Amino acid sequence: MIGRTLAHYRVTGTLGAGGMGEVFRATDLRLGREVAIKTLPEEFARDPGRAARFEHEARTLAALSHPRIAALHGLEESDGVRFLVMELVGGETLAERLARGPIPIEEALPLATQIAEALEAAHEKGIVHRDLKPANVKVTPEGSIKVLDFGLAKALAEESDAASKSMSPTLTAAATRAGVILGTAAYMSPEQARGRKVDRRADVWAFGCVLYEMLTGRQAFGGETISDSISNVLTREPDWQALPATTPAPVRRMLRRCLEKQADRRLRD
Repeated sequence: MIGRTLAHYRVTGTLGAGGMGEVFRATDLRLGREVAIKTLPEEFARDPGRAARFEHEARTLAALSHPRIAALHGLEESDGVRFLVMELVGGETLAERLARGPIPIEEALPLATQIAEALEAAHEKGIVHRDLKPANVKVTPEGSIKVLDFGLAKALAEESDAASKSMSPTLTAAATRAGVILGTAAYMSPEQARGRKVDRRADVWAFGCVLYEMLTGRQAFGGETISDSISNVLTREPDWQALPATTPAPVRRMLRRCLEKQADRRLRD
């Protein structure tokens, strides 16, 4: 793919891959700017109805403008490849930062506040992320947060009127990529794990998981296998003793409210 030109975008490097598609660095030859492009799964080319639903969702996401959310510039097709054009965000992912260990609370709380601002801005427009995790959060060189892939889980899901496993990006978008599935499963809300329809409270749950991991350096519901992670989400409590002794009581209460297994008892905002 590197060196190839799709529409007026020249692919110059690889940025990563995940359940939602492969991501490349590219140059916009018309505007002379660097962007990220995400190729979409091949099944879109074979399913016109699904492609149309995705296009509708992409228009909604493109209208979402917030300094804490990576912008979606457009949806393109070239030589049979459908791809998203997105803002190129510098820095490292929160997952990369956490690979070096937990984040001190005086650093973690301002970052978490910015994540919450991004979520709230999207929720006010009726958009739920559905796949929030450290790998989908960038920390820029200036120390600011940019949340990636907003709403793509829903856009890529094959919706139906009834509650369905398609509401879970973990169980659909990357069924053959165990690492991707495992990485997502640990942040799924119980209602997602059960294949039920979700609302903003699923993001509140994932936010709690991310903040817990920032403070402790470990996943709240991680397991050795996908089944272990999902079982932990459904049946176990995080190890609250793992939180640093300096964690303020209001933060501890908030985390417990975020990680209520019953959605109607969880923080809604």
